[in-house]
Amino acid sequence: MSQRAELSTGEALVGLLEAYGVDTIFGIPGVHNVEMYRALPRSGIKHVLVRHEQGAGFMADGYARATGKPGVCFTITGPGLTNILTPMGQAWSDSSPVLVISSALDIADSAQGRGRLHEMLDQHGAAKTVTSLAMRALTPKDVRDGLARAFAGFASRRPRPAYLEIPLDLLKQPAGEGWHARALPKHARPDAEDIEAAAKRLATAKKPVLLLGGGALDAGKEALRIAETLGAPILTTTAGKGAVPASHALCLGYRMTQPVALDLLRKSDAILCVGSELSETDFWSSDVIIDKNLIRIDIDESVLARPHTADIAIHADAKAALAGIAAALPKADNARRKDAEALVRALSEADRKAEDKLRQTLAKVLAVIREALPAETVIASDMTQIAYAANEIFPVDHPRTWIHPVGFGTLGFALPAGIGAKFGKPDTPVAVMIGDYGLQYTINELGTAAEHKLPLIILMWNNDALGQIRDDMVSKGIQPNAVTLRNPDFQALAKAYDCIPEKPASLAALAQAIRRALTADRPTLIEMTPRMVQ
Repeated sequence: MSQRAELSTGEALVGLLEAYGVDTIFGIPGVHNVEMYRALPRSGIKHVLVRHEQGAGFMADGYARATGKPGVCFTITGPGLTNILTPMGQAWSDSSPVLVISSALDIADSAQGRGRLHEMLDQHGAAKTVTSLAMRALTPKDVRDGLARAFAGFASRRPRPAYLEIPLDLLKQPAGEGWHARALPKHARPDAEDIEAAAKRLATAKKPVLLLGGGALDAGKEALRIAETLGAPILTTTAGKGAVPASHALCLGYRMTQPVALDLLRKSDAILCVGSELSETDFWSSDVIIDKNLIRIDIDESVLARPHTADIAIHADAKAALAGIAAALPKADNARRKDAEALVRALSEADRKAEDKLRQTLAKVLAVIREALPAETVIASDMTQIAYAANEIFPVDHPRTWIHPVGFGTLGFALPAGIGAKFGKPDTPVAVMIGDYGLQYTINELGTAAEHKLPLIILMWNNDALGQIRDDMVSKGIQPNAVTLRNPDFQALAKAYDCIPEKPASLAALAQAIRRALTADRPTLIEMTPRMVQ
């Protein structure tokens, strides 16, 4: 796609984004970035006006996780960037391809402390702390090259956020020629010797286990082929939920915080880990170190060397590497597969019997939600007790349908992330699972959802407290304090935003409310309380 030479850099920017396949941008126009908006009306890109830059970042993240495509934001100098840094941190920790394009002070008058509007001493430096690529453009060519670098990284490397800032005077400069999308690289291909070594190690193992992270979401078929051939149980991280169907007889799901899973890993003589850092927030412990019998596949070469010790480290795309291993394995052992399926059933049952009273209560609510929602529903969840339980016991059969803020752990993520997912997949049901406190972090984005008449299903667990923090205090011998709050009337608040309010009094009523929300013409806020289960 070429652009006329008389176009400004701000105008050409929009055309180039469209050439790279961008169809949606989340943002807020301001006095410092209006030149980015000049060409939007004549483009094919949909712009979503959000209520806060934090909402824009989370929406771009939800869009990216649900679709696998980069989510894009426009923001302004100074406070626009600082408002979006939290979502950028979440996307960075959870490997989500988000592109943030921000204005910046003029090239000739940047960071001089002269009291300019929106001035920061080092805006670019702030963005560098939560991105894999942070760029400052000084010429139109820098903008073209910057977008090429960002999209090349999204296409071939670990998909973390990228940031491009464009000074105010540069946005107005003539763009010049050369504004076309460039050919993008592909993911690294596996080394044949590494694949052969991994296949041999797995084929001779007596107790192999597969462990799938977010990097394996698009490689589920290949992973299942290996597991079925070997008769190997499958564990996932939270980010890996849905890589293989939870209903599959070999899938134990996310249980990495539980003794049953840790024991399974300790006893395994070959752990095939795909697309996961194996981080503190996977185990919810910094003390778990796997230092033997580990085979790792990851697109991020640095992950392969830390903190766990891999016997075989494969730097490659998960799908290609797993396909190669699957093809190199011997014929399936059906007897061993049946034994593995029996083991998964036994471990799952042991895990259920160990549930405490709160988990049992939440399990009843989650069972109703799962039955009422179509299997393909995308669910954006938050940092809340019901979602923590769902990470482990809520079955997901499709990839990219469970979206949770794992690494950075930001409250308020779920609502805007769900909105972004709905813009990315308008024909797929989308639900939000959030707590009463977390909802209030980004509740203003109900206005965005209502404005676009998104049939979003908002499942809010209201226990009138920071329930998890309260329970943590009790478990640590701290007298609970600063964990209760006076909530607003959520039913009235939903009406104020022109959303449909629901407050079911029983589990049966919850199921009915969800079914109504699936056919609604706008968002539905379903307020769930522990009293439903009594």
